[in-house]
Amino acid sequence: MQTSFCILYIYDMEIFNFLQPTSVYIDAKASSKKQILQYLSSEASKVTKIDQREIFDALLERERLGSTGVGKGIAIPHAKFKGLTDIVGIFLKLDNEVDFDSIDDKPVDLVFLLIVPENAGADHLKALARISRFMRDATNVSGIRGADNVDSLYAILTKTKNIDAA
Repeated sequence: MQTSFCILYIYDMEIFNFLQPTSVYIDAKASSKKQILQYLSSEASKVTKIDQREIFDALLERERLGSTGVGKGIAIPHAKFKGLTDIVGIFLKLDNEVDFDSIDDKPVDLVFLLIVPENAGADHLKALARISRFMRDATNVSGIRGADNVDSLYAILTKTKNIDAA
């Protein structure tokens, strides 16, 4: 009896799967963590049709568990919602640095919001992991900080690299 093996390649979720050009903002204005979350809630409400206050409350609740300020000027707030069918991303490049209670105690200027369906399961984790890997790359972050318009910022955020070997 001959045995054959099938190799399954699982591709990472890409940022362009959940981030639209209309959800990227450059020189966003905020002077506090609360204002950042309010700004994100307002924009996310427009895309998801979820009440802005509900989004804001969920983001605040998540922040109470521990800051989503991951360090090096980057925050990745996220929350799950009933009734949502798709993962939604919103990206802010702030016009100034803002205290976000980050793990390294440094202010943030780059914020990537992720709103996911309540039952997203592994897709939620894949999207968070993809954002995290992308934002850990110093070349990517330098490009983002140097971008001076939404089109070039979106292009940087959604570029696809070759899949690295595990």
